[in-house]
Amino acid sequence: MDRKELRSALLRLMGGKGYRPMNKSELSRDLSLSSNDRPLLRSELAAMSREGLIADGRKGRYELPRPAGHDKLRGTIRFLPRGHAWFYPDATDPDNAATGIDIKKHSRVHIPRRDTGTALEGDRVLISFYLPKPEPWKQRERERSRGPQAPEEEPDARGKVEKVLERRSGRIVGTFHRKAKFIWVETEDPALAGQIDIFGDTTAEPGQLVVVDLDEWEKNRTPRGKILEVLGWPGDAGVDIVAVIHRHGLRTSFPEDVLAETRAVPEEVDPQEVARREDWRDRLVITIDPADAKDHDDAIWVERHDKGWTLAVHIADVSHYVKPRTRLDKEASERGNSTYLVDRVLPMLPPELSNGICSLKPGVNRLTKCAVIEISPVGKVLKTHFCDAVINSQSKLSYEQAQAILDGKPAPEGSPENLSEMVQESWRMAAVLRKKRFKDGALDLEMPEIRVKLDDKGKAVEVHQVEHTASHQLIEECMLLANEAVAHVLKVRNKPTIYRVHEDPDFGRLAEFTETARAHGYQPGDLSNRAHIQKLLDSSKGRPDEHLIKLGLLKSLKRAAYAPDPLGHYGLAKADYCHFTSPIRRYADLIVHRSLQPYLTNPPKLPDKVAGQTELAEFSRHISDTERTSAEAENETKQIKMLEYLDGCSKQDPPPEFDGMITDVRNAGLLVEATYIGARGLVKREDLPRGEWHFEHAQMRYVSRSGQQFQLGQKVKLQVQRIDFQGKFIDFRIAGEPTAKVHGAPIKWEGTPPPRAKKERTPKFEKTWPPKGKPQKAGKPQKAKRRKK
Repeated sequence: MDRKELRSALLRLMGGKGYRPMNKSELSRDLSLSSNDRPLLRSELAAMSREGLIADGRKGRYELPRPAGHDKLRGTIRFLPRGHAWFYPDATDPDNAATGIDIKKHSRVHIPRRDTGTALEGDRVLISFYLPKPEPWKQRERERSRGPQAPEEEPDARGKVEKVLERRSGRIVGTFHRKAKFIWVETEDPALAGQIDIFGDTTAEPGQLVVVDLDEWEKNRTPRGKILEVLGWPGDAGVDIVAVIHRHGLRTSFPEDVLAETRAVPEEVDPQEVARREDWRDRLVITIDPADAKDHDDAIWVERHDKGWTLAVHIADVSHYVKPRTRLDKEASERGNSTYLVDRVLPMLPPELSNGICSLKPGVNRLTKCAVIEISPVGKVLKTHFCDAVINSQSKLSYEQAQAILDGKPAPEGSPENLSEMVQESWRMAAVLRKKRFKDGALDLEMPEIRVKLDDKGKAVEVHQVEHTASHQLIEECMLLANEAVAHVLKVRNKPTIYRVHEDPDFGRLAEFTETARAHGYQPGDLSNRAHIQKLLDSSKGRPDEHLIKLGLLKSLKRAAYAPDPLGHYGLAKADYCHFTSPIRRYADLIVHRSLQPYLTNPPKLPDKVAGQTELAEFSRHISDTERTSAEAENETKQIKMLEYLDGCSKQDPPPEFDGMITDVRNAGLLVEATYIGARGLVKREDLPRGEWHFEHAQMRYVSRSGQQFQLGQKVKLQVQRIDFQGKFIDFRIAGEPTAKVHGAPIKWEGTPPPRAKKERTPKFEKTWPPKGKPQKAGKPQKAKRRKK
């Protein structure tokens, strides 16, 4: 084969449909070249690469060069505390799909701090995508640790922000400063740490927290902005929470036109609408919610019969009151969901609706969407139908009251006659459903819920776990079954809607987690097998590190999100799943209600219009983003109050002790967790008990000359040493032990010491200059002088 023929053959092959990048050996085999033609292949590939006809990619693989812009992705940016960021590409964006980049594989992209440009938290941005070339020293290190036959690991995807497409809010929270005529704001925002020049008048006083609306910001230039609101003095009641609200661009009030639409909604149910619906008012329909709940969006009814059970799940019919394209609907869609902060709720719908006509309160008529499900004695769904209904809830139970009934105690005074019997029968049904769900492969990833109790001034006074009892599981199983039943009918009917999806995990991350599990003494097996994952979770139950194993596994899995396609739910092991049961607080559920209307046994005369697939894809992206923003704000407010509570603990005499566990051992000290309150922090090396300590990396432990040791997985008693509010760090100490830092000199060895680590001697002429005790003069650096022998 001559040079011209080889070049044409290469271009035809690389331009063919389904071509994947190949290296020289693969190209040679695919073109059936003889060994004599291989030198020509090598020289021709090099020449074509120099001429720009082909691109020399990773691992020596060749392909046609991508058109300009085909390495650009659109998505959302989320910042980490130190200024680095994660970029989440839009899986439904057609421009992203056109790049050919595997969005599923690269579901998040790391953006180094220097490459974040002028992006702020939650902004929509355009990035350039690249895969860094693997560094030879890392490959050598991998071969030393795992052997030369180990497969080469893919490097993490990186990106650089090229353009901000859409600001989430453009607002920054910082501290106001004034010096003579100059005014500025200092911010610790990870996206924009530093100074913001202020223009315009303000009533702020130096030291107060303010909200700044950015007006101008170009990279490498000081940004400018205008003060929108003075929040108050740091430490004042509520200021810390309001700062979080502004930092995340959340809404605290409703526009007047939205409130006007809300006031137009009647406070009583229309009798004509009642006559159109199935009447469930004479049946024992009940709600079970937290004791302090004000919006009740789900209710259940259960009946036992020869074929098993009949379950009716009634969900507040928000779609009857919130119609598409209204101002009320637009506001709800922009908010995406309610946000539950540590001291307040920022609702998706005005409280007049969410706590009023839509809430399934006892003793009043309320409209619902109802899923009626026939269940066999072994938990199999036999038949379903859906209808518009009207109920009059006959009992409002808290989880604690329902649990008391399950424990054999009498129902609250004044309850309906058969309430206890139905609650207990409901649990028998739910227990069968739960057992079947885990048998089918669902993962038990339930994490303990931590709540911070505040006093009337907003100060944290208590932290406790919320116990997840059988009464919680009862409602959970009913809601999961209803969500699955609705998703199934909408998928079968091919009706456009929004599904709740949880894609299969990245098995590379699962492999990393496997090593972590082994370090904690587990035999995890093959975690690409769902049964092995559940076996690992089961083996961790009741152990001190159960929370760490679950948390590590959750970080290895992909994040659940919304999508217009029924991709299934990995964690729940369900092929069909959507959110149907909480339309008061989630916009996705409201869309699902509208999609379901044509398939009711008594559909309305004019069903609501549902958006097309393209618009639903945009909605899915948007509400996935708002859900993430709300979760981050909720976690941040909880963390702020947790730090406040622990700071108070550190000042008590004596300070309280917490049951803890060592979760990692590093050169800096012991990473620990106060297990009951879920607070994670560090016992610094200098805060270890008095003595001379030796760090043994291989054994993941510290040992002292006295024979005392601290190792991975060990239970310890902890006290708070100090709180870093700025860095949001907690430093603990071992309870009841004086620290080395306080008492100075280490104690002498007692007993047989462990072997000391050999110190690597510094070469004679590479010691630090200038010598200790001799300060170096300013100006030109001095050169180290060679000492005479």
